[in-house]
Amino acid sequence: MSRRRRSAGQATVELVALMPFVVLAVAAAVQVLAAGTADERASAAAEAGAVALLQNRDPKAAVQDALGEAKDRATFTISGHRVHVTVRPRAFTRGLAELLAATSAADAGEQAASAARTVVRGGDGDSARPQDKP
Repeated sequence: MSRRRRSAGQATVELVALMPFVVLAVAAAVQVLAAGTADERASAAAEAGAVALLQNRDPKAAVQDALGEAKDRATFTISGHRVHVTVRPRAFTRGLAELLAATSAADAGEQAASAARTVVRGGDGDSARPQDKP
């Protein structure tokens, strides 16, 4: 057996031995990215709910719109001036999703109670109003 053929065989064995570690590293990277996305969704949804409270709009609808397709993996609570959102990322197992869940909260503050009165200086004020989707 030539030396070259033995080297090729050894490289194949090493590749096969390393393959599980490569797959594990890729899976871990995917989960980290999914957790980051869940964190972004939770933050955006909580902020959208607080803004809706300030603008005297429906905070539940605002949170649901901001969550997008993550609605089915999210839990949110609107209590007084506070919006609390938890989003579980897509994960390989439910337990891992619970472990990597992202939570965010936003507070509309005391001025949310008087949000019905809006003062816009300059222009016709249309830019300050929420736009209806066509």
